[in-house]
Amino acid sequence: MPETRRDDRLTIVAIAAVACVVQDVVHEGLGHGVTAWLSGAHRLTMSTVALQSDLDTRLIAANGTLANLVFAAVFWLLLRDARRFRPATRYFLVLALMGNLFTATGYFLFSGVTNFGDWAAVIQGLQPHWVWQLGLVAVGVASYYASMVLVGAEMEPFRETGERSPRIRRLCWTPYFSDGILAGIGGLLNPIGFFYVVASALPSTLGANAGLLSLPALMRTWRPVHQEEPVAAITRNFAWIAGGAAASLLFIFVLGRGLTWSR
Repeated sequence: MPETRRDDRLTIVAIAAVACVVQDVVHEGLGHGVTAWLSGAHRLTMSTVALQSDLDTRLIAANGTLANLVFAAVFWLLLRDARRFRPATRYFLVLALMGNLFTATGYFLFSGVTNFGDWAAVIQGLQPHWVWQLGLVAVGVASYYASMVLVGAEMEPFRETGERSPRIRRLCWTPYFSDGILAGIGGLLNPIGFFYVVASALPSTLGANAGLLSLPALMRTWRPVHQEEPVAAITRNFAWIAGGAAASLLFIFVLGRGLTWSR
């Protein structure tokens, strides 16, 4: 990859941090939190790893995932006119699409395999239980693969001409590891305990985003078809770097400790 098209890694990390925080707030806050509040909950505590509420329903459990799917659709629609965005903004939209899609579809698979988490709560008490679990696994595998194909299509314009693209590997692997570190640190301060770092924070990032590790190899199996010039380099952008730093600090030290509402 020519030096003139080298992406700035610090800006990539910052963009990934903002996208990671957006996905988490959508899931825990707009999905679980707003649903619980509108359902009549009197006390809520939202952290980076979970929402605690004095009211538990199947709808509250399901709406974290459903909120992610709704926002994934919004980001996908914005990308229909992607050429009007600068490379950094376009990359953010792709990562935001990825984070919301992978979290939503990965949750089906995670709950189906482990019988733990949001969708385990949704199917709790439904019989025969093993059939419902198997159904979650099947839906999870199919929808997660479809999500990888969709994200790969949006990442395609970032690929250099040719079958191999070191750029795509950097643009996929860098956010995978940076998001995992951010989620792990943010989860350490949560009010529920260390168990949820292992059971929720890390699976929802390192597990759900695992598709980023295999996406470059998957894209190599596709015949490169560029309908536009490859997206220009993501140059150093101090606005994104400042935004990523601010979002990370708020994520770790404010949301990480938990926010409580009561009425």
